[in-house]
Amino acid sequence: MSWHWLLDAVVLAIHDEQIAEHGGSTGIRDASLLSSALTRPKNQAQYGGEPSVFDLAAAYAYGIIRNHPFVDGNKRTGFLTSYVFLHINGWQLRASEVEAVNAVLALAADEIVEPGFSNLLISNSFMQTDRK
Repeated sequence: MSWHWLLDAVVLAIHDEQIAEHGGSTGIRDASLLSSALTRPKNQAQYGGEPSVFDLAAAYAYGIIRNHPFVDGNKRTGFLTSYVFLHINGWQLRASEVEAVNAVLALAADEIVEPGFSNLLISNSFMQTDRK
């Protein structure tokens, strides 16, 4: 499968927008951890068999949330990065705010891991029918 990947600049823009909108400290805490987080889904696609779009979206979220590359806003950025990745690959996430927050907090606290987050994405997403 050919995936539409997120540019690093897009992820940085997502982070900056979340900080501007909801507050927090700006900046990257560790650039190598950010790079690791953003290459995680690409490595899974290349070497991990045939991951689904949900597995790859979960890898983006897991990488950012668990690596904690930003000074602040890692959970918000991780979630929205997975959301945008799904969207640009033809899927729409419809999880409620409560479901999304609970899943992100569980991922951050190591109460669920990537497959669990992927399952949440699967059960709360639908294929976009109006894509061109």
